[in-house]
Amino acid sequence: MRRREFLVGAALLAGTMARGRAAADIPAPSPEGLDRITAYFDNEVTSGRLPGAVILVQQHGKPVYLKTFGVRDTRTGLAMTSDTIFAIHSMTKPITCLGAMMLIDEGKLALTDPVSKYVPLFADTKVGIEVTEPDGKLKLDLVPPVRPVNIEDLLRHTSGISYDYIGGKWVEQAYKAANIFEGQFNNREFADRIARLPLARQPGTLWRYGHSTDVLGAVLEIISGQTLYEFLKQRILDPLGMTSTKFALATEGELARMARPLPNDFILLAGERDRLDHPEWQSGGGGLLSTITDYQRFAQMLLNGGEFEGKRYLSPAAFKAMTTDHIGPGSGVGRDYFYFPGDGFGYGYGLAVRTDPGNAKPPPPGSLGELKWDSGSGTYFGVDPKLDMVYLMMQQTQNERSRITPAFKALVYDCYPEGLRRP
Repeated sequence: MRRREFLVGAALLAGTMARGRAAADIPAPSPEGLDRITAYFDNEVTSGRLPGAVILVQQHGKPVYLKTFGVRDTRTGLAMTSDTIFAIHSMTKPITCLGAMMLIDEGKLALTDPVSKYVPLFADTKVGIEVTEPDGKLKLDLVPPVRPVNIEDLLRHTSGISYDYIGGKWVEQAYKAANIFEGQFNNREFADRIARLPLARQPGTLWRYGHSTDVLGAVLEIISGQTLYEFLKQRILDPLGMTSTKFALATEGELARMARPLPNDFILLAGERDRLDHPEWQSGGGGLLSTITDYQRFAQMLLNGGEFEGKRYLSPAAFKAMTTDHIGPGSGVGRDYFYFPGDGFGYGYGLAVRTDPGNAKPPPPGSLGELKWDSGSGTYFGVDPKLDMVYLMMQQTQNERSRITPAFKALVYDCYPEGLRRP
């Protein structure tokens, strides 16, 4: 067994043992450390960099820290509350991927299924290659894929499907020229639009963030015969008790609970306008709205190994597959500047998983085997089996998220003794 696999396996085993030990065997976060979290977010709000936030640290299935800061919306001045609703953007992806893994568990979907089995236009998808002509001009060649895009590619972002702002100039130009967000469209129509675009890389060769999980959402609809929301609601959201998690808000009360970014957060405000312009599009990659108390139930289910309050959502084998690195050494998958899991992390099916300390000295805080994901709106969650802990941050900021997210994680781990802070 390779050292990398041994370390991750040992970490997951340690997490399993931790859940079986008495709570007293794992230290609780220090009160002084939790006070530092409070001071940090108080300062972010009072300095005007953040309208508000909700922070939760949960250990052994119970909150040890839940605190609200600032306001939901600077226009109304309504105080932030624990039931405030946030656009969670890419934290939608782990939920959609759980739905796919449930279908795989039931034999209704397979990792090796070509996507064209469900979205036939993918049978004709080509790979784009930018080449330099003798006169120095660049042109785009289209070549056949070496193999079809399959379901595993959608789950682990190795499909070659991109976002319009990621990759070479030709990717940006091709996506924008296609007007993939024009007019009204549902998930199946959106998947067809993506299928007509060239892939940014050969399938299975590069981790590239993009609309893969949106296409996966269309596949779930085709198999289930339901809309994505109906499927997720029936199979995941209602059973977990995630009653405020949905793609669109329906009542005045829900709208009043919605958090909004600062007026100068132009990118996030534009994203919010795009979401409101397409209420019919249930984006499996970024469309859900949720609360911190809802999402902690999903996170706790992951910490419990796929089980929550007596109901099992994934078999142990399927859960292990979802939370194991599938793009590491020997996988043939490359990484580039746009590798968002970050140093020390591999990627499973919808989740980043810590595989090694990474290259930084000292290594960033955390544990081997920890799971995480975040979003462009600043929301973030982590699952640490070693400490039997989940921690979540809900905020709405694109401007400040790259600064606040690592600071938040460091503050959480600074609540623990030195020997437990790093892998």
